Amino acid sequence: MNVVLGITGGIAAYKAPDLVRRLRERGAEVQIVMTASAGEFVTETALQAVSGRPIRSNLWDKEAEAAMSHIELARWADVVLIAPATAEVMARIVSGGAPDLLSTICLATEAPIALAPAMNHVMWSNPATQANRQVLEERGIHILGPGIGSQACGETGAGRMLEPDAIAATVFSITGAKGKGLLEGRKVVVTAGPTREAIDPVRYITNRSSGKMGYAIASAAAAQGADVVLISGPVSISAPPGVDIVNVESAEDMYTATHDAITDADIFIAAAAVADYRPANLADQKIKKNDEAMNLHLVRCPDILASVAALDGAPFTVGFAAETENVIDYARGKLEKKKLDMIVANRVGKDCGFDRDDNAATVLWRGGERSFPNSSKVDLARHLIELAAKHFYAARGSETQPGLTVRSNID
Repeated sequence: MNVVLGITGGIAAYKAPDLVRRLRERGAEVQIVMTASAGEFVTETALQAVSGRPIRSNLWDKEAEAAMSHIELARWADVVLIAPATAEVMARIVSGGAPDLLSTICLATEAPIALAPAMNHVMWSNPATQANRQVLEERGIHILGPGIGSQACGETGAGRMLEPDAIAATVFSITGAKGKGLLEGRKVVVTAGPTREAIDPVRYITNRSSGKMGYAIASAAAAQGADVVLISGPVSISAPPGVDIVNVESAEDMYTATHDAITDADIFIAAAAVADYRPANLADQKIKKNDEAMNLHLVRCPDILASVAALDGAPFTVGFAAETENVIDYARGKLEKKKLDMIVANRVGKDCGFDRDDNAATVLWRGGERSFPNSSKVDLARHLIELAAKHFYAARGSETQPGLTVRSNID
């Protein structure tokens, strides 16, 4: 696949070299076109090194434009991807302006166009930007994201550029190209987020899970070519592109949705923080605070992870063990008791684990383990998927999918 990658002047341009690498790993040829302001954030030298092609940035390049190079690039592209896409470039494309090479290519191409917005959350929510987004989508332009989270300005909200893995996977799905991936043709079911166990119509029991780890895992699996079903409890983050999402609320809901999806799955990753107990009786009306004390009778919720591992012909099953103490011991016990193929152990508490963008983990399996130091959940998810893929194929009697190799840094 031929990708014209437009890079505009946003701080997220620092991710561009990684995005180029992700696209090329999946078999794409990448021609970079930069705006003038993009050069304030990332150098042409770095981008040429990772793309293997000279960088184009000047509509008035006499040597290139003698052969009408902007038309040649517009015809060469199977997809035009702009990442990061600033509010300015969105507005420019909506208006049909063509003052530079990138916007001229967008007017001249017949290929699909995809934009990965990146800007401050207030800029993203501005009515002008949202109106431009709506117009772009109505014209068939694909808007990838943005994500929700911490931003370079120190604020938090919608406006983060999606991670390179997710963008690469989505671009290939837009064109119908297969690309290359460790899990191409495989089905992966992921659970994520908390569950809510109702006490009455306005109250419930839940936990601090944000869903970020499970969503990152679903995104990483999709980036490796898998067909991903993400079964999510209530969260406040955007659905990853390229996955089928099933929204649930209670543990019972998640149990049902998981077993509906699991029949033809190859890998099941249970990253959700499912409630262990629920109120035995749900009050029809809001419980009034009439007494000094209130007693709740709790009963066990269904064990989704154990129920999947116990199936005849169960998928390769990966659990999570989020513990506040004795993390490895508890995780190894869970691995054996529930007859899992693999378990991811991580410490949780006020200063780690839940509701953060970073995490550290130790992955255990029968006869081995691998520790990953604290890093972004996106990076950790990529490593976990690569490791799970390796052990999945080993369990099926082959080291990898035919024609693919797992990178040597995964042991």
